[in-house]
Parts: sequence; structure tokens; C-alpha cells
Amino acid sequence: MSSEHVLFLKKRKKEKILVLLFQILIFIVFILIWQVLSNTNRINTFLTSSPKLIYKTIINLINNNLFNHILVTTYETIISFILSLLIGIIIASILWWNKFISKVIDPYLTILNSLPKVALGPILIIWIGANTKSIIVMALLISSIISIITIYNGFNSTDDNKIKLMKSFNASKWQIYTMLVLRGNINTIINSLKINISMCLIGVIMGELLVSKEGIGYLIMYGSQVFNLNLVMTGIFLLSILSYILYFIISQIKKN
Repeated sequence: MSSEHVLFLKKRKKEKILVLLFQILIFIVFILIWQVLSNTNRINTFLTSSPKLIYKTIINLINNNLFNHILVTTYETIISFILSLLIGIIIASILWWNKFISKVIDPYLTILNSLPKVALGPILIIWIGANTKSIIVMALLISSIISIITIYNGFNSTDDNKIKLMKSFNASKWQIYTMLVLRGNINTIINSLKINISMCLIGVIMGELLVSKEGIGYLIMYGSQVFNLNLVMTGIFLLSILSYILYFIISQIKKN
């Protein structure tokens, strides 16, 4: 290994450490400022809560099924995430394979993507029932269309010259799809995972706000109904932590 390459690796490692330190520093400074403003009554803690009150709320929730609420939301998010990924790859593959179907379906994808999914919540409750299934379907409605469009656009961006080259060697359409289109868009699929996981979490929370009796979304809804802003802010804080953990896992998959 050359000295230049060693120097480059050290510089890159140093940059990663600095980025992580600044991310942690920003979070700590934000928490400190929030708490100081709360202690000096510069902000109304009834409306904004405070880090100390959120900490106390979490401690109280530990004895009231906190981990069950977190697990329920995580389970629903992971299930909807996996289904969304499978639906995205399968439908995007069908659209790439058959251009006629693609031309027919294209405007409907745009329409479905622009629909306010929350407005479909009451319909889902009537059709499916007030249960976990309706929450997962809500998450799929929000995440699947974006997944399909992202992956399909990646498939369509495959280099035409490479496709022509494979055809010149008498490669079948299946070989072109598996060896070039699908394999060449692994990064696109992985990048779509970052969008998918956040969209699935948003969909799950929307569903829990409507029908659930457990989960982080339920805690937020219950807190707003009884004017317990500490519980609402605690739910938002837990969502932020969960979102970061899921994002970190996806990022590690990309690196590997």
C-alpha cells in the first residue's frame, strides 16, 4: 500500500470521526439550549415540554409497557418495509419488461402518488378493520408507489449501449434483466431503502394515530387527547431515535 493511499485513508477516517463528533455536538447543544430555556421560563414547558420532563416520562413509561409500544411500531414498520421493497422490485421489473404495460400504468402511478393517503384511512378501516393489517396497508400505500417509481427509473437508466452489446452476443431478455439491469441497479435499490424505511415509519404512525391501541403513534394520539404534551414530545423523541436506528442499519447494509 502506497504512502499516498495510507494518507488518504487516514484523512477519510479523520473526516468520519469529525462528522460524528459534530453530529453528537449539535444534538447535545440543542438539548442543553432547550433545557436552559425551560429552566429560565423563556419557553412554556406545558406546550414544549423539556428534556428533563421527557426523561421523567420515559422512566414512568418503562413501567407501563414502553418497550411493547416500541416493539409494535418497529414490527409494523419492518413488515411494511419488506413488503414495500418486494412490491417495488416486482412491479418495477414488470414495467421494465413490458413497455406497453409501462405506458398504460405510468399516469396511474402519478395519480396514486399524489393522493393524500391519510384521506384513505377511514376507507381502510371500513374495508380491513381497525387492526394491524390496516396500519400496514396504510404504510404500503405511502411507501410502495415511491419505491416502484424510484426502482423503475433506475432500471430505465441502464446504459443502452451495454444492453445492445449483450444483445449482440444473443443474450436473452432474462439474461439482460438479471445480469445487467437488476445487478447494475443494486445501489439504486439500496438507496431506495433509505426512502422506504422513512416512508414506512410515517405510514405506520399515521395508521396508529387512526386505529391503534398500542405503539408510539398511539402514545402521541393519547397524549394529545388528554393534553399531556410531555407524552406527545416523548413519543416524537422516541420516533426520532427509532428512525435514526433504522436509517443506521440501512446505511450499514449499503457499506457492506
